[in-house]
Amino acid sequence: MIPVLYASGHGLGEAWENSLIELFKNGGRRETEYDKPGDPLSVDATMIVTIEDPMAEPMIHKDFPGGPEDLQEYVLEVVEGIKNHLVRPAGSAGEEGDTRWEYTYNQRLFEYKQLALVSAHAGNGEWEPERAEVCTINQIEAMAHKLAQTPHTRRAQAITWNVMEDTRCYDPACLQSIWCRITDEEGVWHLNTNIRIRSNDAYKAAFMNMFAFIMLQRHIADLVAREAGREVRLGRYCHMADSYHIYGSYLKEFEGRFLGALKKRTFEQRTVPYTGEWKEMMDEAIPALRAKAATMGRR
Repeated sequence: MIPVLYASGHGLGEAWENSLIELFKNGGRRETEYDKPGDPLSVDATMIVTIEDPMAEPMIHKDFPGGPEDLQEYVLEVVEGIKNHLVRPAGSAGEEGDTRWEYTYNQRLFEYKQLALVSAHAGNGEWEPERAEVCTINQIEAMAHKLAQTPHTRRAQAITWNVMEDTRCYDPACLQSIWCRITDEEGVWHLNTNIRIRSNDAYKAAFMNMFAFIMLQRHIADLVAREAGREVRLGRYCHMADSYHIYGSYLKEFEGRFLGALKKRTFEQRTVPYTGEWKEMMDEAIPALRAKAATMGRR
């Protein structure tokens, strides 16, 4: 049986740390499609992580495998789409040596391609037969509009899965959907967000995923606030992963680096505020990261 585990924290740093502790303690052992001969089994579970206040400090956990520039680059990928030009045309298998991606989260959320049947008036009182056209949908803007008009709606969601492509894609999208709903708390709107992710590398990717999705949550809140003409704060963030795992190939590293730090350092020593030096370093890196991305992979 696949265990269903739960973790929470007031802020991101605390919640991510607690999720790894819970996973290592109570997760099952499973093989994966990426295992190499001799790799230990991965630690795996279905995980639900709740962050009570997504922007609460200390937001940054020092033991996520990356630094300020890595984190900022990923945020720009998700929120701005700085690498959308690396995506191959829809339906293209790619030529030999074509290393462009099959999707980005930003493209699927902000530029979702949908094949639609349309008909046109022939001018003689009749309609031409239906024909197929590819429509582009900005799901994030549609969500924000729906929430601004009907804050209690249960229909404000965006998806990434493309059935025609992802059932045969080598590395299909891990993020599956974003769902938002607004609650009125003492006269102030709060944007609550659920993220569902199909497969999530708990140690090497989940922190960056959560951070970037919180930045996207903030972006959606700003869009709603602009249209509704009122303040919108961030409500709780819920991260639901069907497979939340630590790969067996780096379990030894995880035990030494991450679990070892729990014994040697206090929580205050394991984390750092985002506001302040980290944010300054991340903001300073933005122009260079945008420029770097613009030169990548153009054909």
